[in-house]
Amino acid sequence: MRTILAGLAVVGLALCSAVAGTVRAAEPSPELIAYGKTLVEAGDCASCHTADPAKPFAGGKRIDTPFGAIYAPNLTPDRDTGIGGWADADFTRALRYGVAPDGSSYYPAFPYPYFTKMTKDDTLAIRAYLGTLAPVVSRNKPPELRWPFGYRGLMRIWNTMFFKPGLFEPDQSQSAAWNRGGYLVTGLGHCGACHTPKNYFGADKQAQALSGNEVGGWYAPRLDGAPRTGLKSWSVEDIVEYLQSGRNAKSHADGLMAEVVVNSTSKMSDADVRAIAVYLKSLPPARRETIVTPPDEATMKAGQAVYAKFCIACHEADGTGSPRIYPPLPANALLQSVNPSSTLRITLDGAHTVTTPRAPNTGEMPAYARQLSDEEIAAVANYIRNSWGNSGPLVTPAQVAKARKQP
Repeated sequence: MRTILAGLAVVGLALCSAVAGTVRAAEPSPELIAYGKTLVEAGDCASCHTADPAKPFAGGKRIDTPFGAIYAPNLTPDRDTGIGGWADADFTRALRYGVAPDGSSYYPAFPYPYFTKMTKDDTLAIRAYLGTLAPVVSRNKPPELRWPFGYRGLMRIWNTMFFKPGLFEPDQSQSAAWNRGGYLVTGLGHCGACHTPKNYFGADKQAQALSGNEVGGWYAPRLDGAPRTGLKSWSVEDIVEYLQSGRNAKSHADGLMAEVVVNSTSKMSDADVRAIAVYLKSLPPARRETIVTPPDEATMKAGQAVYAKFCIACHEADGTGSPRIYPPLPANALLQSVNPSSTLRITLDGAHTVTTPRAPNTGEMPAYARQLSDEEIAAVANYIRNSWGNSGPLVTPAQVAKARKQP
């Protein structure tokens, strides 16, 4: 009997050791955690999920949409208010299908229509990294959406109409860099969330992918190959420099894009940034550029007078400025965009050149909201949008007045 009991004890110990070994083997490796960190940075998760810099990824940041406000949830591993109690399957389902552990649907302000293209392994790498964060008690705030958009059940209809789940499908006729760039742009990086026009229901206009969109009082410009307002005149190297440093010889990042550069693209690997550039440079124009009627002579003269008084010292008489310090205005794609929101935002509020490890020097443009009237800002906007070979649709004082009211 003692022999049998002793044998059972040995078997029990062996089973416990095996189970313990299995648990230990299931723990994320340092390599997986490090890889997950790179994916979190590529996905720019911090920009939305961090309201308080002292509590990264603890959520609470307000995200305004055309339908009302949504607050980003807590991604720290707190078991009660974060994702610490989630199973791996819960996390993957949330990212790739927009479904919470309780079965409710997320709103597409959470970009699951893009994250659906991610592989399961990548979602689990992200979870592994988030699991290493300090747990923060931060209860998720309910959305503040206008009626009837607060009914989550409506998302089932929205998903049926507009959500197409599925992994990114590599194109075997393209290079590895192109396919990596496509995976990042159309999936994890969710570039279309800002840069693709939306329909009445807030869904992407797929036929016009990456052809520009107004978001948060700014205009996210075209990322396709449009000659005047897109990236046709940019080289792969121009795009790489912009994403890594927040500036290049053609433009500077500001507003929401400045956040993306600081929190995401400036931290990405050289290979991934170049892959994004290779993919973007391959995109043909998704829609025609607007045919522009030039402003009349009186409008141009009024704008030139404002420019001579307030702008010429930094941007020069010919608009060339000082590339990488004061952005040049000729052939500036964002400046010529059909939507002048970003131009007006910068003129009203001023601009601060984003600083990154690759470009630590600062530059600054003063705000002119108090110095210039709506008519003067409209005039100078029309002048710079239609000088030196530029061509941009007419800006009206009413558009400036509307921009002033933006929070």
